[in-house]
Amino acid sequence: MSFGGRRFEIAGGNYRAELTEVGASLAGLWWNGSPVTVEIPADGLPPKSAGAVLLPWPNRIAGGHYRFDGTEHQLPLSEPAKGNASHGLVRWVRWEPARQAGSSVTLRHDLVPQIGYPFELHLEVSYSLDPDTGLRVDTEVVNTGRTAAPFGAGFHPYLDLGGHDLDTAELLVPAAAVLETDDHQIPTGSSPVAGTPFDFRSLRPIGEVRLDHGFAELTGTAAVLRTERRTLELRWDAAYRYLQVFTPPFLTPGRNAVAIEPMSCPADAFNSGDGLIRLEPGQRWTGSWGIRLV
Repeated sequence: MSFGGRRFEIAGGNYRAELTEVGASLAGLWWNGSPVTVEIPADGLPPKSAGAVLLPWPNRIAGGHYRFDGTEHQLPLSEPAKGNASHGLVRWVRWEPARQAGSSVTLRHDLVPQIGYPFELHLEVSYSLDPDTGLRVDTEVVNTGRTAAPFGAGFHPYLDLGGHDLDTAELLVPAAAVLETDDHQIPTGSSPVAGTPFDFRSLRPIGEVRLDHGFAELTGTAAVLRTERRTLELRWDAAYRYLQVFTPPFLTPGRNAVAIEPMSCPADAFNSGDGLIRLEPGQRWTGSWGIRLV
């Protein structure tokens, strides 16, 4: 068995995708056999959380500590170097297939109360492929507990550049503000992108700019990554109000990629309250995003 457990394959037209049992991650998306997203090797861990599902919070919680409804909570520090609880609680748990067809699969997981997050959620992530619109990812979360729960959602897809130079790849990020962070990558405020190197509201080369930044005040519902060979579009619905964009020098040896991460809230929302979702008992949250070639 691979590091990610069983793999579930779906196909639609020229698109093919694989999803993992462990973490319900996007192990890879291909078009005509060419990688659209970074592939997760069957015999290794996902590089830099590639393809990860980030529930019940995306990004980081400062010190793993937060206060909710008058009670202090302390999460384990999954990013000890920076002293943060990072990327939620479901990356290393097994998900069960709830429904599967040739072009779609739904994976589910019941998140049990635990240290730092004593809340109970039912989670379902559905991946589907359409010959024209590509990959669609639908998430449904229900609070199955007896008390309200703090919640946020995010995903960690890396769009593969296929060895194309990062500097000359063109990027569009429809956001009017960029988040400022401290040394622990916790937001301290935001500032307008206008007149700064972080203004990607029009498609332009990435150049020498290197990003590991959150973006807010979204002005559209699609980001674009274009090379001389192809154009990729990552789109989202109104449930996702923030983006994290990351341009690592190399994700795997010799391969460039750009992570464009849809998030319902920014880093440390459990403390700041920015974009934080309060799920009451029985309440349901849904969100959708996807990737296609255009």
